[in-house]
Amino acid sequence: MTALPSSIDDTQTLLEGQNYVCGRALATVVFLALRLGRPLFLEGEAGTGKTEIAKALAAGLGRRLIRLQCYEGLDASSAVYEWNFPAQMVAIRAAEASGGADKAALQAELFSDDYLTARPLLEAMQPQEGGPPVLLIDELDRTDEPFEAFLLEALSDFQVTIPEIGTIKAAEPPIVIVTSNRTREVHDALKRRCLYHWVDYPDFDRELEILAARAPEAQHALSQQIVAFVQKLRTEDLFKKPGVAETIDWAKCLLALDALTMSPEVIADTLGAILKYQDDIQKIQGSEAKRILDEVRAELAPA
Repeated sequence: MTALPSSIDDTQTLLEGQNYVCGRALATVVFLALRLGRPLFLEGEAGTGKTEIAKALAAGLGRRLIRLQCYEGLDASSAVYEWNFPAQMVAIRAAEASGGADKAALQAELFSDDYLTARPLLEAMQPQEGGPPVLLIDELDRTDEPFEAFLLEALSDFQVTIPEIGTIKAAEPPIVIVTSNRTREVHDALKRRCLYHWVDYPDFDRELEILAARAPEAQHALSQQIVAFVQKLRTEDLFKKPGVAETIDWAKCLLALDALTMSPEVIADTLGAILKYQDDIQKIQGSEAKRILDEVRAELAPA
């Protein structure tokens, strides 16, 4: 287990050690979340690297990563715990077969740790080898408001309540990262319990650094073209603008095709790596792709 970073610079170094390139503002809020033991709420467009921060922290600190992937209809039983009903039924049948089972003792046994299946939130509250884990609550905006209300206890006091057992409180609070793609607004009551940061698309130089870290095989000239093209795509009127994840995927696709430079033909063949909606692909294909590529080449041409 690695000690928590002692400064903002150490935090940047820790993340860069896991090939996560970020600016000082993001490194600052991550450092403060670690230092103060506060959950960190990261909001931004899909593909800007919010989830990757949790992965980088877990790997850099040598902690276990526990991920709660949110979805519509997620409830406490799915997020915290559930009872192993088949095993409980076997125990009940065995007790009945033996005859004269003590009902109080049987009930105590059935609702003990032996029959409890821990889900992500409960797992995060339990002691872990290597120290408190990194708990990633991913895409919270996909859940319903009742689940947000349930999370308030977990994020305020780092504890969860199981009616049959009682309240379980973390001896050492986990490192909590909450992400949202802002498909809906998350309630202020939950945000107030967290430190907040908006993760935006990186500028050209930062995205070039990210690409160099994540796809180092790409030649610098090709990386420049890729980043410049994606940056221009984000200024277009698209249903879904490509994120950094798509930039990295596109670079890897071009490398797999042994492309040394970009051309209209290569772009047409690989647009599905960066654009995920057919309407967007149709809008950019052909003359639009060539126009953007011509602008990229003009901007990158030596003065």
